[in-house]
Amino acid sequence: MYKDNREFMKALEAAGELVTIDQEVDWDMEAGAIVRKVCEDKAPSPLMNKIKDYPGHRYLGAPLANYRKLAIAMGMDPDSSIPEIAAEYLERTNREPVKPVIVEKDQAPCKENIITGDDVDLFTLPAPMVHEGDGGRYLATWHFVVTKDPDKQEVNWGMYRQMVYNSKIMTGPLFPFSGGGQVFHGKYVPRGEAMPFATVIGPDPLGAIAGSAPTAIPEPEYTGQLLGKPVELVKCETVDLEVPANAEIIIEGYILPDVSIEEGPFGEYTGYRTSPRDTRTVYQVTAITHRNDPITTISNMGVPTDEGQLLRSFTLGLEMDRMLRNQGIPITGVYMLPESTHHLVVVGVKPLYTNIAAQIAQTVFGSSLGMWFHMVVVVDDKTDIYNFNEVLHALSTRCHPVNGIHVWQGVGTPLYPFLSAAERKKSVGPKVLFDCTFPLDWDPLSEVPRLVSFKTVYPQEIQDKVLANWEKYGFTK
Repeated sequence: MYKDNREFMKALEAAGELVTIDQEVDWDMEAGAIVRKVCEDKAPSPLMNKIKDYPGHRYLGAPLANYRKLAIAMGMDPDSSIPEIAAEYLERTNREPVKPVIVEKDQAPCKENIITGDDVDLFTLPAPMVHEGDGGRYLATWHFVVTKDPDKQEVNWGMYRQMVYNSKIMTGPLFPFSGGGQVFHGKYVPRGEAMPFATVIGPDPLGAIAGSAPTAIPEPEYTGQLLGKPVELVKCETVDLEVPANAEIIIEGYILPDVSIEEGPFGEYTGYRTSPRDTRTVYQVTAITHRNDPITTISNMGVPTDEGQLLRSFTLGLEMDRMLRNQGIPITGVYMLPESTHHLVVVGVKPLYTNIAAQIAQTVFGSSLGMWFHMVVVVDDKTDIYNFNEVLHALSTRCHPVNGIHVWQGVGTPLYPFLSAAERKKSVGPKVLFDCTFPLDWDPLSEVPRLVSFKTVYPQEIQDKVLANWEKYGFTK
């Protein structure tokens, strides 16, 4: 595994998943446009070595925007299949949590440069103007924010965007349903106290995955599970928090409980701008520390797929898989399509009893995961949930337009583009189930239609013969 982002970049380069750009790139939209094009084309990650107005700084864009890069981050073959990556991820996260270790400042590369007091200036960091029309320059788009529960002392790493407002202030949404938002709005705001925070830019890839994963395990320990060893943390300079010692840039300070500042709009993970400019949470900065020649990581939210969509789809789907199996539901797997901006999840199940699809939908919509998606497609155990063609065929031919579609009202994120302004304000939204399983009371011989495919209408010996001779016929595998 990689101790930092720089080792990860070497692995990306070795796999053909890194492009080095040595000509000057403008922080004002040019860098953002490069990263957006990379996401849409599933191209290699760009390492931009020369940033206009910022000598000594670099950008790394789209570090985990496709499954090849995710496999590399996991230390796997880049050509690993999604089920193989998922199985490895589940195996690691089923281990015992691994507590972090604290290292001294002189062992922490993120402390190579320390700026505090009046010298703190966010404009010394190359915050990009990510999209045309954004409300400002966003320094934190691929990062995580470290916070701590003041009573339980539980640490949370969460990915919340941050726009630079002035030299010592950032602002951005901190939703009450997020991990850090629950503690801030539920404890610090009622007490009128500022909440310490530390923004970690350019963490190691598995730490970034942990920061975006829906886990009840403290993220430093979750990262240790993924790494197979303790993550190294170092104490902050001005707040009582610990951060990854090998990160690129650390921004420390306090989240203020009694003020708000206008932020946004911003290109969202849904592929739209859905949240208007509005007053949002204020981050007052007290210190900046960074490595020599620091690398600012950039994710560019927009149409699929970028890091947020891919990793939230991947981790949400696997947590859902774990939850449904723990309930004893005979699922064959769960796959949340990143192309759906993690709004649609496909669940394969052995349909042993009537209304099993409704049970699945009610279970997942009623869980803590249900905030992030609104469509569930349930298919039988003969459908490959990772094969888009098979899923679309099942949805189009097995889901009864009346009996197979069920709609509930539920809780939703205000970022859903289809919601009305009133629904967004209240964070409510409909949820829908598409039941693509045939009724159990249909006679399997006379009423259930037979699927006509290579795998279902030829004897196994014919299938094996054709596959064995495929290249001899002149085809490529």
